[in-house]
Amino acid sequence: MKFSGQVVWITGASSGIGEAAAQAFAREGARLVLSSRRSDELERVRRACSRPDEHTVVPFDLVRSETFPAIVADVLAKCGRIDVLVNNGGVSQRARAADAALEVERALMEVDYFGPVALTKAVLPSMRARRAGRIVVVSSVMGYVGTPGRSTYAAAKHALHGYFDSLRAEVWNENIGVTLVCPGYVKTAVSDNAVGPHGEKHGRTDTTHQTGITAEKCAAALVRAVANGREEIYVGREAYAIYVKRFLPWLFSRIVRRMRFSVSER
Repeated sequence: MKFSGQVVWITGASSGIGEAAAQAFAREGARLVLSSRRSDELERVRRACSRPDEHTVVPFDLVRSETFPAIVADVLAKCGRIDVLVNNGGVSQRARAADAALEVERALMEVDYFGPVALTKAVLPSMRARRAGRIVVVSSVMGYVGTPGRSTYAAAKHALHGYFDSLRAEVWNENIGVTLVCPGYVKTAVSDNAVGPHGEKHGRTDTTHQTGITAEKCAAALVRAVANGREEIYVGREAYAIYVKRFLPWLFSRIVRRMRFSVSER
């Protein structure tokens, strides 16, 4: 098994890609630390994984970064080390830039950018002390492109790329790796849980996510990438947009202008 005995900490583990990644890492022998805000759902995921008694549930809120040092200390005391940190927790957006309340945009950045950065900073000293570890960031195709209704979400994902690309260049010689995972549309509740202009829940699954790849397929690609020490992967057919944006920006601009968006669309 590829991760036999390794400690893998996954945020956003109560559903979607995080839940599927937990099951995939467990099948490969990992000891899991499962985190999100919902302790009952984390317990459900833990029980569904291979060897459930080996895994630990650690609920916390990504916006409360002041709690992270103590939480990390507790995890290290229980598990001895953290081999892989999977920053997967986050929330999406459904709001035009002109309509989105600034306080909602700040809240999105706290969850999607500052939360993963703060948790990584809390975990990193233990990895540096051991001169071993890997930081995984579940980003998005939106880390490279921007589309209507996703301005702050795209901004957070772009920011993650800049931060973790820089971090990778700083810690590679300490045997610490960084993997960015950039999925397109995945069949999860991400659009249902997305926030609107004033923080209201979107409350429905968009057609794009209904027809997306499965969370299990995305998780399998993530686990392979970590096992192979990959720096970055794209997952799903929407990855073509990254190449169009990079090599034919004028064409991407024309395409994205034609994308329809409204808060009430179904």
